[in-house]
Amino acid sequence: MLGFFLRWSVNLLALVIAGSVIPGIRIQSMAMGIIAAGILGIVNAVIRPIVLILTLPINLVTLGLFTFVINAAMLKLVADLVPGFVVESFGAAFLGALLISFISWMMNIFVNGNGTVVFIKSVKRNDDEK
Repeated sequence: MLGFFLRWSVNLLALVIAGSVIPGIRIQSMAMGIIAAGILGIVNAVIRPIVLILTLPINLVTLGLFTFVINAAMLKLVADLVPGFVVESFGAAFLGALLISFISWMMNIFVNGNGTVVFIKSVKRNDDEK
């Protein structure tokens, strides 16, 4: 349960950053941002895998780059579902999806499947291994 809320908050942080950096993406209130982050998580868990399977041939031809278009379409879908979350154009959705994906990826590096935070330990080398 903690992992769910941690990932939801990562999605919320990514949405807020995208809304403040990219022109054309607006979150009208924090409540709408929380709802949009939750719906984005549900859309990415339920609808996105189905769309990825259906578009597998074009994804193979484009070497996976069409996935960015799918991510933008999912973000635009969430904007259509949540009234206080506005994505004005597909270009803004594309840039927003890139930024949200990058931020989520960077933050989820430090969260394992159980929802606990993982710290990266530095490896100390012996002088004999040089």
